[in-house]
Amino acid sequence: MPKEHPHPPIPTPKPSPRSFIPLLALLQFTIVFSCANRYGIFRDELYYIACARHLAWGYVDHPPLIALLTWLVTHTLGTSLFALRLLPAIAGALLVLITAAITRQLGGGRFAQNMAAFAIMPVPIYLLLAHWLTMNAFEPLLWATTLYLTLRMITHNAPRLWIPIGALCGIGLENKYSMVFLIAGLLFGLLATKQRHILRSRYLVAAIALATVLVLPNLLWLIHNHFPFLEFERHSRLAGSRIERGPISFLADQVVLMNPLLAPLWIAGFAWLLWAKPATRFRFLGLTCLGIFTLLIALKAKNYYLAPIYPALFAAGAIAFETASANTARWTRPLYATAVLAPGIILAPFALPILPVEKFLAYQQAFQGFTPIRMENLKPALLPQQFADEFGWQQMVEKTAVVYNSLPQPQRDQTAIFANDYGEAAAIDFFGPRYGLPPAVSNHVTYWLWGPRNYTGSSVIVLGSDGKGDREHFRIVESAAHVDNPYARADEHFDIFLCRDLTPALPSLWPKIKAW
Repeated sequence: MPKEHPHPPIPTPKPSPRSFIPLLALLQFTIVFSCANRYGIFRDELYYIACARHLAWGYVDHPPLIALLTWLVTHTLGTSLFALRLLPAIAGALLVLITAAITRQLGGGRFAQNMAAFAIMPVPIYLLLAHWLTMNAFEPLLWATTLYLTLRMITHNAPRLWIPIGALCGIGLENKYSMVFLIAGLLFGLLATKQRHILRSRYLVAAIALATVLVLPNLLWLIHNHFPFLEFERHSRLAGSRIERGPISFLADQVVLMNPLLAPLWIAGFAWLLWAKPATRFRFLGLTCLGIFTLLIALKAKNYYLAPIYPALFAAGAIAFETASANTARWTRPLYATAVLAPGIILAPFALPILPVEKFLAYQQAFQGFTPIRMENLKPALLPQQFADEFGWQQMVEKTAVVYNSLPQPQRDQTAIFANDYGEAAAIDFFGPRYGLPPAVSNHVTYWLWGPRNYTGSSVIVLGSDGKGDREHFRIVESAAHVDNPYARADEHFDIFLCRDLTPALPSLWPKIKAW
């Protein structure tokens, strides 16, 4: 007789021909991509373009995948904002589709699949992450796809799916090290439930081997460079730039980041996964989410680090809602779906540059009682950080070019443009060639690894400084220009200093000025 599987596959509902899911994904892409060129290029996008010009197996503050993706984009589509932001917008649309697929694997019907997919759209943090070419744009999609394949592996008794899961884990770790949180959460969830039997598969060994092969180049780079990411993380915390939240505040932040009226949906999803009888087979997923929540709270992680896990909770919550409203309460379905749009529409201008900047300032004033959640501890500015980081870069480069090009040719040839922040350095590298500027040098994050090149410090244009530290090392320090774009971050308003005669010489000083 044929050998029976210990857990026969659970039939999963197929997508209904009347499904709105593809339309929702297209609408999500259209909304995000239509805002691609509203303001300017983002600080981190400038940095990743600089990293793409120095392709390596690792960088001080991130793995190598985003630099490779940026290299591919800039060498095929160019460096326009539409080119840079095409892939993130696509990733945001695919997240809508994969959320519906997760719902289907959990046994959700047509309404649950549509509701879960729809829930992705009015979420401020997803709109924000899909706007920029950063590693955060791809993280939710990588997490959600990994969870989808894990569910499919279990519902279809298909241990071969460990292979693509291993590939996704390896790619995820090359995108952002926080993929380790999902891996740890999944391991906890599987070990704590009857689904642990899937861990005995020989395909898991192959998956681990595949993931190891994918992450090995970066791991070797980290070892060779003495794990700079750990030093960067430690110094980031010590510098006080991060806003550390207690458990209650951390959870309260989730309500705002994920759209307040969607809180009942993901909370219901949590409850359904942990306690509902129809979800017995998926209990591991509830424990996975619980483990990740607990781990990030314990680590005092940034509040948006939980964003990638919510598609699974939306999926489970949509099933709970579908079940609860199946008979007499069907009228609540369109009512709730419509209701979640209200905060989504109100919050959308704080996540995407939908409004011209002057109109946004008026809009922000109208909602002056509402303060967008801050992700870093920065001085207040006219615009929220996510928008302020898109202003002022080209004007800063223009003013730097005026100073640089005013120098006599012999001095100009020896003049370094030194930036105290990776954003300033990357802006010089991006906009500088059109003004005749050389590449910048900087002591900040990966720029420090690229060194001072052949500059001695005899003549240096310094960006992002208050001049105090410079006066300790240079014989002459002069304020040559001032950067003051009103929409830029408060710390991007500074004097441009022209400094001469550095002591000791820049190559000797370089090891002591590392800023990680």
